[in-house]
Amino acid sequence: MERRFKYYEFFAGTGMARAGLGPGWRCLFANDCDELKVLAYRDNWGAEHFDARDVALVRAAELSEFADLAWASFPCQDVSQAGAKAGVGGSGGGPVTRSGAIWPFLEIIGDLADAGRHPYMIALENVVGLLSSNGGADFRAICSALGSMGYCYGAVVVDAMHFVPQSRPRVFIIALRRDVQLPPGLHGDLPAEPWHTQTLIRARAGLSQEDSAHWVWWNLGDAPEAREMELADIIDVSDNANWDTEEATDRLIGMMSDMQLQRLNNAKAQEGPIIGSLYLRMRPTGKSGNVQRAEIAFGQALGCLRTPKGGASRPRIVMVKGKRVRTRLLSAREAATLMGLAPSFVLPRTYNEAFRLIGDGVVPQVVRFVASRLLEPLALHARANAGCAAEKKALG
Repeated sequence: MERRFKYYEFFAGTGMARAGLGPGWRCLFANDCDELKVLAYRDNWGAEHFDARDVALVRAAELSEFADLAWASFPCQDVSQAGAKAGVGGSGGGPVTRSGAIWPFLEIIGDLADAGRHPYMIALENVVGLLSSNGGADFRAICSALGSMGYCYGAVVVDAMHFVPQSRPRVFIIALRRDVQLPPGLHGDLPAEPWHTQTLIRARAGLSQEDSAHWVWWNLGDAPEAREMELADIIDVSDNANWDTEEATDRLIGMMSDMQLQRLNNAKAQEGPIIGSLYLRMRPTGKSGNVQRAEIAFGQALGCLRTPKGGASRPRIVMVKGKRVRTRLLSAREAATLMGLAPSFVLPRTYNEAFRLIGDGVVPQVVRFVASRLLEPLALHARANAGCAAEKKALG
């Protein structure tokens, strides 16, 4: 039997999950219907096995080859704290939301389950807001759906800050077919830090008794001791970088509150250069309406990169060296490196298009970590498990 693992990649985006899974995994089917993402995926990975239709148009019968894993980084806009908070909607004709695209995906898995050839594993990736959106109802609905299809499931929260200098926590719901006996060493009786946060523990506590019976506390082991890269390795602090004019920087400083100015003064008092992030945010004035503020943060990692929605959300760099303060936009290539993408990764030519893709992806190093610690051991165990004959059935 071939040792290379096989997978479907739904909501593939630019293929960042594919980059993380690596050459030990073979993609059987990839799907996304966003035109920009389709072009970027094909530029980096080719068009083989790619389907550019809406997920609701894909049928289980079209997935003819058995997969060890179905990966789905489904849309986050409606469960993100920065989004509309409309949730995932309902299955079976409930209100339609962008994040509700998970339901057509799960219907495909359900049809595969009815035929006895559903993947050994499912990996659902999204923002941590999924755990609490709609008072936890969205998370409960997804867990219930997985259980009804014959899966046990658990979740882990992994912050990309363990791997790259960017704070980017994401929740991964990992499901395993219940006809595969749980292997020892990959799960525990209790939650464990840092993978099981208080938010996740509360979400788990909200499950029904029936759904709780299928819950697994997955064990990812110890967190990495050190990152392979730091901000100083990524951010260009030379005079050749595209720095703002002094007038533009002064204008940004003038938009800072007293608290932000104190942060800036503290940075000036240190030995430089000190690198930080700068974002423009709308804040209440305390009277009526809002005012745009420039907010800065200094540390070993930048804040979470987001998909830009106009100039206000574009990430900026602030560099302080003594009394001198310089500002500029974070470059697209710097952002790609902060996401863990290789220098050879092909980005769109325009700034906003590049950031729309970068801010909407998963860090490949996080995917690799989850795969090496959990997905690959589970796949090996499932293949060797005599009680799971799904692959043989799928192959005839």
